[in-house]
Amino acid sequence: MGKIEARLKELGIELEEVQPPKYQYVPAKVFGGNLVYTSGQDCRINGELMYTGKVGKDLTLEQAREAARRTAINCIKVIKYAAGDLDRVKQVVKVLGWVNSADGFVEQPLVIDACSELMYEVFGEKGRHARSAVSANELPFDTPVEIEMIVELED
Repeated sequence: MGKIEARLKELGIELEEVQPPKYQYVPAKVFGGNLVYTSGQDCRINGELMYTGKVGKDLTLEQAREAARRTAINCIKVIKYAAGDLDRVKQVVKVLGWVNSADGFVEQPLVIDACSELMYEVFGEKGRHARSAVSANELPFDTPVEIEMIVELED
């Protein structure tokens, strides 16, 4: 077991197997031999969304943060799928997070910060990244959060 896998175990995080997408895309793509681009992930556990709805209407800020943390775990899962070994992660470069926001909800950075916090918990300084946290009036399947990442791998 590698260092990052051991850290996940310490945090009580178990990564599910990556399921083949139902549509025409891949969960993650390695580019240039050392950059992983993840497809957008949501807050599914065993194939079911843990929450649905708009943040600020159907979900509280805390529920949205839970969804963002779960979505981050799903990003780690597909990074492992693409890299083969999470110890190859040199750095998390970029996080782009969308929040399915009710009118007037403006705390998207607080939601996506749950993802950023997890990246630091798991990868330490390698988990610090550039980030965008934006509002969406709708997200696929009524998920409250969608996140994609760019990660650099060791050669």
